[in-house]
Amino acid sequence: MKRVPLALQVLIGVALGVVLGAIVGKGTLTETLGAIGILSIKALRALAVPLVFFAVLDAFVKTRIEGRKFGRLMLICLVNVSVAMVIGLTLLNVFQPGKLWQGKLEALIAQTHAKAPEAKKADDPEAPGATLEVLPNVAYYIPSSLVRPFVYNNLISVVLMALLMGAAIRRVRSEQEAHGETSIRTVESFIAACYQVLLVMLEWIVKTIPYAVFGTVAKVVGASGLGVFALLWVFLLVALSGLAIHSLIYYPAIAWLWGKKSPKNYLGNGADAILTGLSTNSSLASVPITLKCLEKMGVSTSSARLAACVGTNLNNDGITLYEAMAALFLAQALGNNLSLGAQFQVVLASIMAGAGIAGIPEAGLIVLPLVLSTAGLSAETIAVALPLLIPVDWIIARARSGVNVMSDMLVAILLDAGQETKIADE
Repeated sequence: MKRVPLALQVLIGVALGVVLGAIVGKGTLTETLGAIGILSIKALRALAVPLVFFAVLDAFVKTRIEGRKFGRLMLICLVNVSVAMVIGLTLLNVFQPGKLWQGKLEALIAQTHAKAPEAKKADDPEAPGATLEVLPNVAYYIPSSLVRPFVYNNLISVVLMALLMGAAIRRVRSEQEAHGETSIRTVESFIAACYQVLLVMLEWIVKTIPYAVFGTVAKVVGASGLGVFALLWVFLLVALSGLAIHSLIYYPAIAWLWGKKSPKNYLGNGADAILTGLSTNSSLASVPITLKCLEKMGVSTSSARLAACVGTNLNNDGITLYEAMAALFLAQALGNNLSLGAQFQVVLASIMAGAGIAGIPEAGLIVLPLVLSTAGLSAETIAVALPLLIPVDWIIARARSGVNVMSDMLVAILLDAGQETKIADE
């Protein structure tokens, strides 16, 4: 199955799991296959945290851009992803689609003998999910030791540590270059090597996902029958609605109002890049086409390259929107009414996860377990819920990539508009 795309492998795994579960039913075989499948999902979750850490450090080491331009790029990306999150939270909180799954997911977890959430260790402080106060949240995410965030899979703390360390490495490198020293290169080489090793490990684990899906789906169907997939359309509709509103309404409107590019120019001249992202399921693979489309729109080469080549590591609105919506959807399905503070933590985790895994194959699938755990779901619950979402993930994944490509183009347009404004003021 080496040459078969992963998405197709997953679908085959789902189909075979459904057939086996329906024929065999609940028994030792399906229970064993389900237990084996959970191992791959747990390994994926364990690898995601160090992978994000070294991905952020590697980006700091390799990326060299002028500070003011980088600040403008960061601001634009932050505004775009904030709007994406507002759209997602509004849809989830107003319509509360996850409630259509209430009772069914809990019954499924009980039938498959998933364990209850493990109690937190005594020295692991509770997240201040019921408050939006700055100090309690900051205190929670500043670890008392460097290993604690990795032990508890605290994604936000890990990214903050990576940002701090990355900034320090850049400062030391600058100082050493001024004095003709080169010892920091050893650290940079170590970071690059660790990142490459983790990517190879990730590749191996991702290859087991179709088999994991086969086992867990067989167990789920064997315990509950085919009815467990009857409500998948609800999740698919909600996820695609959020992505569509953000990409087909917000992006063209901003490109027109602030970037002075009409919807016909933005969507028409950008169609090739958007379709490439949809077909390849990768915004990174679409970069050459994106640059050509931006040239057709009349965007300067410098802004296009900054947005599409560097900014693509930050422009992951599609992934972050999907991750947050999936987490809140499943929380609603389990009857967990997350407070505004807890939802903010899920959003923050989604943003940081999206920025940390840009360009990594199947990025959304890799970090989804971490974001789900931020919403309070246990590892066992995630192992049961994830296979229920995967059958439609291949559709949503392509939509996410298309949104990310559109985000790259919008950022380039806004960078160009900002540069033109600056020149006019001068």
